[in-house]
Amino acid sequence: MAMPNVGDKAPDFSLPVSREQKMGLQDFLGKKNVVLAFYPLDFTGG
Repeated sequence: MAMPNVGDKAPDFSLPVSREQKMGLQDFLGKKNVVLAFYPLDFTGG
């Protein structure tokens, strides 16, 4: 997969918010802006 550029549309994905429910980017399409932030090695010991 190629590296994304600023302003590129993110691929749709979903993550669990509870045992019964998932939330994905598609849930926000046309409703709200979404900012994705990734923190590699965050919350790891050391």
